[in-house]
Amino acid sequence: MQVLRGVALFLRGEVGDAIVCLRAGLPPGRTGDVRPLGFCMLAAALARQGDHAEALAAITEALDSVEVTGGGTWNIELHRSHGLVLLAQNRIPESEEAFRQALQLARRQQAKSWELRAATSLARLWGEQGRRHEGRDLLAPIHGWFTEGFNTGAPGDRQGVGGASPLR
Repeated sequence: MQVLRGVALFLRGEVGDAIVCLRAGLPPGRTGDVRPLGFCMLAAALARQGDHAEALAAITEALDSVEVTGGGTWNIELHRSHGLVLLAQNRIPESEEAFRQALQLARRQQAKSWELRAATSLARLWGEQGRRHEGRDLLAPIHGWFTEGFNTGAPGDRQGVGGASPLR
């Protein structure tokens, strides 16, 4: 329950309170369906606050946890979040690798919406590197699968698909 409350607080912009709730809802050694979501949001909140080392530690703990317990489609988002935190630390090659891992997992699981999120993050990175053509080539076929919802962003992403990352 604390994790979901923390997510809601984060989405409302109450980052400090969100971190408190998320940490309370993520005690070490516990498992649960919302745990990967909680770690993704905790990492995003910590990174937004500028605490990139703690954000990286949260994502690393989550990735270690899902290796043991599985993680289903959340494993994809954890890798993407890992890439965002690494990118915020200007660790470009590692960030690109994390985005590629998320993309590969999404394709393996045939998780189209997660594939779009991972591809969008990778394309944004490439765009910042002047590799816009590669980003377009990556996104074009994925974009074609979807027929609606392009005017809305993902939760926490106030800029939508074409805007800046909530971590940056």
